[in-house]
Amino acid sequence: MSGLDQRRIVIAGGGTAGWMTAAALARVAAPHWQITLVESEEIGTVGVGEATIPMIRLFNQTLGIDEAQFLRETHGTWKLGIAFEGWGAFTDRYIHGFGLTGRSLGVLPFHHYWLRGRAEGFAGPLGEYVLNAVACDASKFAHIDRPQGSALPPMPYAYHFDASLYAAFLRRFAEARGVVRIEGRIVGFDRDALNGDLSALRLDRGEVIEGDIFVDCSGFRSLLLGQEMGVDYVDWSHWLKCDRAVAVPCARVEPLVPYTRSIAQPAGWCWRIPLQHRTGNGHVFCSDTMSEDEATARLIGRLDGEGLAEPRTIRFKAGRRAKFWERNVVAIGLSSGFIEPLESTSIHLIQTAISRVIDFLPNGPVQDADRDAYNRLATFEIERIRDFVILHYVANGRHGEPFWDSLRQMKVNGQLPKALGERMAMFRATGRIVREHDELFDVPGWVQVMIGQGVLPERWHPLADQVAPGSLKAFLDTVRGAYEKDVARMPTHAEYVAHVCRQVPAHA
Repeated sequence: MSGLDQRRIVIAGGGTAGWMTAAALARVAAPHWQITLVESEEIGTVGVGEATIPMIRLFNQTLGIDEAQFLRETHGTWKLGIAFEGWGAFTDRYIHGFGLTGRSLGVLPFHHYWLRGRAEGFAGPLGEYVLNAVACDASKFAHIDRPQGSALPPMPYAYHFDASLYAAFLRRFAEARGVVRIEGRIVGFDRDALNGDLSALRLDRGEVIEGDIFVDCSGFRSLLLGQEMGVDYVDWSHWLKCDRAVAVPCARVEPLVPYTRSIAQPAGWCWRIPLQHRTGNGHVFCSDTMSEDEATARLIGRLDGEGLAEPRTIRFKAGRRAKFWERNVVAIGLSSGFIEPLESTSIHLIQTAISRVIDFLPNGPVQDADRDAYNRLATFEIERIRDFVILHYVANGRHGEPFWDSLRQMKVNGQLPKALGERMAMFRATGRIVREHDELFDVPGWVQVMIGQGVLPERWHPLADQVAPGSLKAFLDTVRGAYEKDVARMPTHAEYVAHVCRQVPAHA
């Protein structure tokens, strides 16, 4: 194939995964790759993923998307972190804020100095030393404008948005750049008789859509990778026991907070996601412990405002496909696997899969070495995210509830994934977190969740003892005071949203 030949990428399925893929490929791979997306309006999408993590900003920036326009069209708000309520003791609350924990002092991570200050009796809760957590508690947000050379850290952020509106936004973007959308249901496949590659999709109206690379964005059905290519599913439900989610929107209430709420329940947890025009609500639960009727009733009974639709139930099983790329089929989104919504990583996994697909676009037939490398990278990424999510469950402090008691017992019985068990043991013994390769969650994230849920180290790094007690107290007080002053000069989140986005129709 010469560099000027046009090859064909066929995306099976729309929704967030399909249209993110189409938009990114249209931005970077056209015109030498012809991009076609097949979807059916008869088939719904899951469409409840409305919370993200900061890397989504890089995706939007790569596409050249204007942030204010994006937020207006998706009714979005900013997100600084996640508030976890009742995950430690029943009345405990902590915030996993994006960004740094504290500030550096010498070569050690901040939490070693905080641990010593806590033992000395003059350190406050860890969240008082996390800029994003301080801003969350004050319901403040702004794009920070600081003088050059400021010692204060950046305030990374992500978004809450309406996932269906985001998909529609990206569809307009992609079609304007040459992506061809074909309406139809996939009812069959053609395979290459010599090598087993997929050669075409057959649609219900008789069309035959040929391609060179096929991207499976068909959701939990995994029509291409799972059903047609026969790639098995690796089940993680023995670690992640929640297998249902009930979702319903309600009218927006004040204040408009800049964080997602995750509220522990007897057999799972509820989410609250604040948008400009409504609040997204859901209840993730274990169907072995709680019935769907009870889970729905609990969700409806906890709504902050008037319900705006009938509850929807989504069934899932935590896990991943044994391979993410088989022959010339690669899965992106729910068709490749699913952890659960807890740390808002589903859209991030779509984003990183797209980036890898672009990195591994073949200049000819797909090579085994490329597929193997892609699968190794994808497996490492999702398994490390899985471990971070499992941490929240096994480190819970909700004693006396069978669901939560059984999850804590996994740690006692040595049933955790090996890497997670070793990481928790190291942190409890020494306060160390060793980040491997480019895994998603860095030291501050692990530290905030572990300490927030009561996993406290027995010791800290010996270099933290070299600071005199008075100097250490002054350092901690300076960090806390600087963040309080930084946040005090910000507008409220609601004021800033109104300033940047003006106004969107209520209940749209």
